[in-house]
Amino acid sequence: MSKNATLQLSEDELEILVDALETDLEGYVEAANDARANRKQADVATFTEAGDRIRAVLKKVQAALA
Repeated sequence: MSKNATLQLSEDELEILVDALETDLEGYVEAANDARANRKQADVATFTEAGDRIRAVLKKVQAALA
């Protein structure tokens, strides 16, 4: 089970985190597309799952900016 952590970040720091997560997400989406093109289903699943987890974190960070 994962532990929860509490961080105090400024809006600027949250925006930096959003940018980093979006960049990371782009890489996983691209990797999943490449794996799909190469018919490597296990890699597609791995990269898609990673992308989904990043999206979930990204939504939390974006909500904190709202």
